[in-house]
Amino acid sequence: MTVRKPKVLLGTYPHTAALKSGLVASPNLALDFVEAKPLNTAFRRMVRDLEFDISELSVVTFLQAKDAGKPLVLLPAVMLSRFHHSCIVYNAERGELRPKDLSGRRIGCRLYTSNTALWVRSILASDYGADLNKLHWVTFQDPHVAEFRDPPNVARAPQGSDLMSLLLNGDVDAIVIDPVPSDPRIKPLIREPETAAKQWADRYQAIQINHMITARQDFTKSNPEAVREFYRLLIESSTKPSADGRALKVPPLGLGGANRYSIDLVIDAAYRQRLISRRFQLDELFDEVTASLGS
Repeated sequence: MTVRKPKVLLGTYPHTAALKSGLVASPNLALDFVEAKPLNTAFRRMVRDLEFDISELSVVTFLQAKDAGKPLVLLPAVMLSRFHHSCIVYNAERGELRPKDLSGRRIGCRLYTSNTALWVRSILASDYGADLNKLHWVTFQDPHVAEFRDPPNVARAPQGSDLMSLLLNGDVDAIVIDPVPSDPRIKPLIREPETAAKQWADRYQAIQINHMITARQDFTKSNPEAVREFYRLLIESSTKPSADGRALKVPPLGLGGANRYSIDLVIDAAYRQRLISRRFQLDELFDEVTASLGS
């Protein structure tokens, strides 16, 4: 296999550390890793400029890019997932607040189209009956995909402010934030969020995906063996034990039933929240090369 050195945006996690450090390597494929801190600051470089051959990407950003006609495809590799029930909080010093009280309220978040915000809205709507049309959002960043415009119920935060100051000053009623700051005034809007997350997982038999791997379509078409080798390296990296010798807790790879359903849940949530114009079929997100990975 002869291929130019592909440019790769990939976060450093326990399951990618061996690959990024060179402990896992291939004689057939050298990788040019690009670093960005935080990683999400580079997502717009992928969807606006197609800067990377292979890129970790917010799954919502990928769906919006696909909706806008960007030549990107998905690889069946989840890089980051978590349950988001604890990520919406309020200031208990200003009185008790529950999900049923949110109608007409203002909620702060970094980015309206972030995965965390999508999952929080989905949870509020499906599990607590929130009318998403009656929530008002205060944000700090434009969408990664330039073609998407925030809806009318989204306003920009004042210059120089931050999420915590908005919440503590009473400029918003709740915020979506991850990780949640350690502050005795800050309480989870969803009571017993760990229990609620377990109930969600039991009900849906799925995970809440944040990031997956994507690639430019021209790269997968011209370098299919490089894509397959990169995926093999991801799998090998994920099997390496941690520094203390324990097996890693690895996000799921491949397109098995649970993974397919988890991706379908993201598609459905994004469509219901009008982040994408249509409900994609799963097979549309892959090409011949990437759909066969992990089979």
